[in-house]
Amino acid sequence: MFTIDAHLDLSMNAMEWNRDLRQPVMEIRKREAGLTDKPDRAKGTVALPELRQGNIGLVVATQIARFVTPDSPLPGWHSPEQAWAQTQGQLAWYKAMEAAGEMVMIKTKSELEHHVALWLDGTPNDNKPIGYILSLEGADSLVTLKQLETAYEYGLRAVGPAHYGPGRYANGTDATGKLQAAGRELLREMGRLNMILDATHLCDDAFWDALEVFTGPVWASHNNCRALVNHNRQFSDEMIRALIERGAVIGGALDAWMMVPNWIRQRSTPEGMACNLDKMIDHLDHICQLAGNALHVGIGSDLDGAFGKEQSPYDLETIADLQKIPVLLAKRGYTRADIEGVMYGNWLRFLREVW
Repeated sequence: MFTIDAHLDLSMNAMEWNRDLRQPVMEIRKREAGLTDKPDRAKGTVALPELRQGNIGLVVATQIARFVTPDSPLPGWHSPEQAWAQTQGQLAWYKAMEAAGEMVMIKTKSELEHHVALWLDGTPNDNKPIGYILSLEGADSLVTLKQLETAYEYGLRAVGPAHYGPGRYANGTDATGKLQAAGRELLREMGRLNMILDATHLCDDAFWDALEVFTGPVWASHNNCRALVNHNRQFSDEMIRALIERGAVIGGALDAWMMVPNWIRQRSTPEGMACNLDKMIDHLDHICQLAGNALHVGIGSDLDGAFGKEQSPYDLETIADLQKIPVLLAKRGYTRADIEGVMYGNWLRFLREVW
C-alpha cells in the first residue's frame, strides 16, 4: 500500500552519519561494520531503495541543527550562524538527490497530486523519485526571521519551533516555559506564509502557548501518547484532544523508548522489552479512541533519527517493513478505509486542505 512517512532525518543521516542513502541498507551496514563512533553504527534501517521497496513514495524530510549555549549538556552548534550553515548543507544534499533523479521536492498542491498519481499508477517503483516535503526540526538555525521567508522560497513548508531543551524560539523536550518573544513572532510569520506548525517536541507550556498564538495549520509529525509512556516528550490526552479540535494529524513514532515504558537507553533491547510494531498501533489506537475515528493518525516513524535497530521494533528490519502495519490494523478491526487513512490518506487530506 502506498505510504507517507511524516518524519525522516534523511539529510542528517547523509551528512552527519556519512551514509550514502542511494545504497541499500545492507550495503550501508556492511560499510559501517566495526565503527564505534555512534551506538547505531551498522544498524541503520533507512535508505532510498528500501523506501521504494516499502512503497513509501512521499516523506516529510528534515533539516535539523541545534544551537546550544556554553552551559548546555546537549550536542549542537555554538552559534546560530553555524546552525544555519549546517541546514544549508543538508539542503544541498537534497538538491543533489534531486539532480540525480532520486528525490523530488513537493511544495504545492499540483506537485503533490502529480507525484501521488505517479506512485499510484501501478507501475514498478524502481525508478520513481521519492517525494519529500521539507520541514525544519527546531528553529534555532534561523538567525533572523528574514531567513524564514528565504527558507519558504527554497521550499520549506513546515517548522517545529523546538527540539530538545531550551531553544532560541521555544522550549522543547525536557525544558519548561512558554514561547520566547521571538517564537511568537516566528509563529505569526509562519501564519503569513501559510506554513505548517509541527507541534512535536514543544514542552507543555510552549505547546499551549503556540496553539493560542498560531491560527494556521498544525500537525504533529512524530509523537506518541503520554498515557501509555509517561514522559514529557509524549502528548497528554488533553493535548491530543486539542490537536484533534484543530484538525491535526499525529504521526506514530517508532523510537522504542517512546513506544514502551521503562526503556533504558543502551541497555534495554527491543526483544527484552517486547517492543514490536503492535506497540505503535497501541498508541495510534489510543488517539483514535479519543477522536472517535481514525482520521487524525498517520505514520511519522523517525527511523534512524540517531538510533537504529537497537532501538526499533524487533519485527522491523528496514523501513520497508512499514508494510506490515496494514495487517496489524486489520487485526484490530480497522476498516480498509481506516487503514488507507493511516498509511497515507490522512496526511494527504491534510495537505490538500492546507495547500
